[in-house]
Amino acid sequence: MNAQPSPDEETAPVGDEDAGILDALHEASRDPTLPDDARTLFERARIALQAASADAQGAHLRYHALFDAVPDPVSILDEAGIVLDLNRAGMAAYRRPREEIVGQPIEVLNPDLPKDHMRPVLETIHRGETYVIEVTNKRGDGTRFPVEVHSAGFVHDGRRCVVAVARDLSARQMAELRYGQLLEVIDKGVVVFDAAGQLLQANAAAMRILGADEHHDLQSYLQPADWAVVDEGGRPLDLADLPPTLTLRTGEATGSQVLGLYHRPERRLRWLSISSVPLFAPGGRSPLQVLSFFSDVTELKRDSALFDRAQSLAHIGGWEWEVDRDALYMTEEALRILGAGREVRSIGDLLAALVEADCVRMDRALRQAIDGKGPIDLEVEATRADGSPLWLRIIGEAEINRSEGTSITGTLQDITERKQEQETLRIRARTDPLTGLLNRDAMLHELETRMRDSMHGPLAVLYIDLDRFKVVNDVLGHGAGDELLAAAARRISRAAGTEGLIARFGGDEFLVICNTGDDDARPERIADAVLDAFGESFRFDKEEFAITASIGIARAPRDGDRPQTLIQNADAAMYDSKRRIRNGRQAFTPELAQSQQDRLRMETHLRRAADNDEFRLVYQPQVDLLRGSTIAAEALIRWQNHQLGEMRPDHFIGHAENTGDIVRIGRWVLREACRQAAEWRDAGLGIIRVAVNVSYRQFLVEDLADTIRHALDEHGLPGSALELEFTERVLIEDAPDTLRTFAALRELGVILTIDDFGEGYSALNYLRRLPIHGLKLSQLFVEGVPDNHSDVAVCQAVAGIARSLGLGLVAEGIESEAQRRFMLDLGVPVGQGFLFAPGLPPDEFARRLRSGIQDPGTPPR
Repeated sequence: MNAQPSPDEETAPVGDEDAGILDALHEASRDPTLPDDARTLFERARIALQAASADAQGAHLRYHALFDAVPDPVSILDEAGIVLDLNRAGMAAYRRPREEIVGQPIEVLNPDLPKDHMRPVLETIHRGETYVIEVTNKRGDGTRFPVEVHSAGFVHDGRRCVVAVARDLSARQMAELRYGQLLEVIDKGVVVFDAAGQLLQANAAAMRILGADEHHDLQSYLQPADWAVVDEGGRPLDLADLPPTLTLRTGEATGSQVLGLYHRPERRLRWLSISSVPLFAPGGRSPLQVLSFFSDVTELKRDSALFDRAQSLAHIGGWEWEVDRDALYMTEEALRILGAGREVRSIGDLLAALVEADCVRMDRALRQAIDGKGPIDLEVEATRADGSPLWLRIIGEAEINRSEGTSITGTLQDITERKQEQETLRIRARTDPLTGLLNRDAMLHELETRMRDSMHGPLAVLYIDLDRFKVVNDVLGHGAGDELLAAAARRISRAAGTEGLIARFGGDEFLVICNTGDDDARPERIADAVLDAFGESFRFDKEEFAITASIGIARAPRDGDRPQTLIQNADAAMYDSKRRIRNGRQAFTPELAQSQQDRLRMETHLRRAADNDEFRLVYQPQVDLLRGSTIAAEALIRWQNHQLGEMRPDHFIGHAENTGDIVRIGRWVLREACRQAAEWRDAGLGIIRVAVNVSYRQFLVEDLADTIRHALDEHGLPGSALELEFTERVLIEDAPDTLRTFAALRELGVILTIDDFGEGYSALNYLRRLPIHGLKLSQLFVEGVPDNHSDVAVCQAVAGIARSLGLGLVAEGIESEAQRRFMLDLGVPVGQGFLFAPGLPPDEFARRLRSGIQDPGTPPR
């Protein structure tokens, strides 16, 4: 750096503008026309300006010398990101002349910068901080290189500027790449932990040594709960005593230390030689990270006593058999597993501890190992010296080419706990948790085994179904249902005794298998004992209720030579018994088989009936009992099949309910009833309300309200033209969905009626909550009035309920004048039945309406 110029240095370098001023001042100081004081003043001014110019020029030279001396690219930017200056290192790094960069936006060096990239830079600088970012810059030849840019602010000529220093990271990235490659190729395990003990990195050798090759998440594989760690003496170590933890705590490296790592899920012990070193951040006093290096020394430890002691933690012992001398050496842990007091000096002593079948297997495996036919790996059952049961896993391998003779070495592991757990799981898998009986899968396996093995002889299957179980389960709740099933299982078990194998086959169904070879009447005797066992009522809290059973019996091989066939036939016999009498038994017969085939054939035809146009509707008038006028009609379905002929509704509706076809049939009935009502309307008969029976399955399977809305809209009918009749079963199938469906139907204006009220399980709570319009008094009770006192009482009770709840009431099945008069006296306004008319074809029903026919037994209007 040059010294300040003296006043005598006339030739100090100055700028062109300053040189002109200096010349003028010099001329003025020499002008004789000016006073001496003025000339002296001009001369001093000239000298001062010359000195100032020299200082400025010197500062400029020093700035550029310093600017170009910086080894990293340095650029000066204004607040808009325009490059104002660039040092020599920058020109070399970007491989461009200065004039191609200065005056251009910074994007010429970094085209990947986002829009408004200067905003975060300026915000950071205005806070008095340095802005740091890693980006990729572009050279003049188009190549890219990574940089770390540090930006700071300063003021020049009254405006804010930014100085940006870019540090080339290419060398660092190459170093990191070489470091990563080195970690992956070395044969030592390397893991890196942060200051909190969290795993940051592990090389491939570490994954292999730790047995984590197949695990993507080493952190989860190293869960402390899955590992036990011991020192060389076999003493357990805590996490705080491990080398990485010690290094993090003390900040000092640990020398090589041998530790045993036992992985509980794999039941595998590994011995590792581990050392750790700390890594500090610049200026830090506590380790930022710790590197642990380790190698697998399990092979070196295998023959040591320390290894035998450590394996005792995993209940693994070692053994070696010198075949030529028949000398068997066993470690202390192996002897402990076999039980104190047992002397084991030869292979025969070990074989004697095994059960007979496994003794033969072990002896055969030993001979094959000696012959070079593979290693030994067996799970065998044994007994300890005290007689307690023991399960062992014995592994061994022969060393045949040893100069001292053939020997087999291996391990012996106590797996009794695992075997007991497996047996517990097997029992659980075969057992119904509610009743403790065999479950469905276990029973099928037992039945298949017995039918396949001729030594078991002929057998029979009893299929037991509880009558009215669903009523108890629905009305009293699932708790009562579960208690009932458990109690029923106990009664069936006592009835069958030791003569039958019992299972809960599903829901409220039970299966009993019994042999018939020595007693052909055994199935019937067990069935009668089961029926007798259900003679006593069941109790739940303060409730008492009677539950009976229906039983079907099928014999093998007469009624089936396969488990499924035999069970299906016993099931068919049970359903036949339930249909006939309930609380009884029924043996499978060829006639019943034919009935099954007939039912199957009918169900097949029924599934195609709607598509084949085999259904039709007839309409039974609903009559004003006082005036005799027809006020509505109930649509009744009829089925005429080309092969089966005319089918009664009570014959096919139940099958349709069971198969689910009732949903399709019900949908057809709704559309056809609406179509007919529209046809009557168009014929000038007005809107006749048509009542349609709806199955509970239509509530469960489809959006019933949406189906009815489409049917009404299709024919332009109001909701009041349709009345839906449903049984009480709908009330408790699915209360929340039922309430929503009923509310939607009520909004449509559809009339809602409970059919056959009082015949099922009347849930008065639901009856109070549902938005229904009326009840239908079942024909079952109407047919007994006015003579049967019980039927009279039921009718009076139903009428009272209807009046109390403000519901309409219709009596069905009226066949006599006495029944009509009784209903009138009871306050029932509407009825239907053969006294008035059977189901009529649509045309005949229309003629009846046109002629204004009054029904018999009613006074004229």
